[in-house]
Order: sequence, then structure tokens, then C-alpha cells
Amino acid sequence: QVQLVESGGGLVQAGGSLRLTCSASGRTFDLNIMAWFRQTTEKEREFVAAITWSGGTTYYSDSVKGRFAISRDNAKSTGYLQMNSLKHEDTAVYYCAANPVGKISSPARYDYWGQGTQVTVSS
Repeated sequence: QVQLVESGGGLVQAGGSLRLTCSASGRTFDLNIMAWFRQTTEKEREFVAAITWSGGTTYYSDSVKGRFAISRDNAKSTGYLQMNSLKHEDTAVYYCAANPVGKISSPARYDYWGQGTQVTVSS
């Protein structure tokens, strides 16, 4: 089992930045991919970014490419999502997830989830 805890959400003005943190515990040696998803009350949970734990290969949705950066610190078993040039439409609850079976952009493929952290971007 892997436990995930997100932090770093908050209220920011459009154009600003935030950095989200996902701290993993438990069987962290089993980590292979860490991802970020987001969800609003109007939309289904959507893929934001993912990173392979060993090689650091990154994947991004088109909506955040060039503005967000995912990274990880293997020694700390922690992942990060640096969000720059934030827009009002980035407002959502952001979730950390790990170890998908199959398609990494599909939330249904993940068994491990954090509790979520709210990001609100004021326009």
C-alpha cells in the first residue's frame, strides 16, 4: 500500500504561481508513476501531468503544457507540481495519484489517491 498526501493549494490571482506537493509513505519502493489530476463540480476528473519515478519522464495534458512542471524527489518520496501563469479555469481540486495499471491519463487506472487540495484562481 502507498499513502499519498497533497499540500500547497490555496487562493492565487490569475497569472500567479503555486507549487503543490504530494508526499508518499508506505511501500514507496513500489512507486513507478506519480500523476496529478484535477476535478471541479462541473467536470469529471481530468489528467494534468505524470512522471515516471525512476527515469523522470514527464507527460502533460495540452491545457497545462508549457505552464505546469511536474517533478519528483526520490529520496524524499515526494512529487511536485509547479503551476505558473495560472488561469481562472485552473481552479479545481487537485489530486495526486500513483501506480496506474494501463493508460496513465485515465483516473480509473489508479488505485492510490490522495485526499485532494483546493486551488482557486481569481480572475
